[in-house]
Amino acid sequence: MENKKREEKQIHPFVDKRIEDYCSKHHSNNNEILHDLERQTYLQFIKPNMVSGAWQGELLMMICKILNPKRILEIGTFSGYATTCFALASNEDCKIDTIEALEEYKPFLIKKFSENNVINKINLYIGQGLEVIPTLENKYDLIFLDAEKLHYPNYYPLLVEKLEKGGLLLADNILWYGKVALEDCNDKDTAAIRLFNDLVTQDERMENIIVPIRDGVMIARRR
Repeated sequence: MENKKREEKQIHPFVDKRIEDYCSKHHSNNNEILHDLERQTYLQFIKPNMVSGAWQGELLMMICKILNPKRILEIGTFSGYATTCFALASNEDCKIDTIEALEEYKPFLIKKFSENNVINKINLYIGQGLEVIPTLENKYDLIFLDAEKLHYPNYYPLLVEKLEKGGLLLADNILWYGKVALEDCNDKDTAAIRLFNDLVTQDERMENIIVPIRDGVMIARRR
């Protein structure tokens, strides 16, 4: 019988599942606001696994507390979990501009931001990020990209120009279930994420690292 090597489709999790489970249990306790928001995401949204979740959310909050940003830009609001993490972790004078492509998410977002007393920090834009970003006049200390993966390379030059020196660009899903490391995976989203990773790594204005938490987070600092 012919012995053919099975073609790999993805590599996930990136570390032993037992280690992932251990890490996911050993971080600061998720507060009630974020716990409820994650629960509501799973109850009300299609593809609720897109939510950042407690483990990654704690990383976002810690980065925010260390950086102490005055302005944050988020592309891809979804249910507002990461947005709320940034709002809770930042000082009162911080402003967050967040862009969501889908109009139908707006009522949920406004309701939750209001209930959680963070709406005063947040400017919600409904529209395509590639169209909204050029209209924003601000520069940002922290940018979080979690939008359509196919357009990550198109977002990159816009976001670098919006990033203050010393500011951080965070990009989610940067390992794409491990597909970026598999030669046989050449779908459009995987190719786009590979290109984005190359653009960041080859840009002399940036210094960067990929953290293999959940689906991978790129952390890049503008020199």
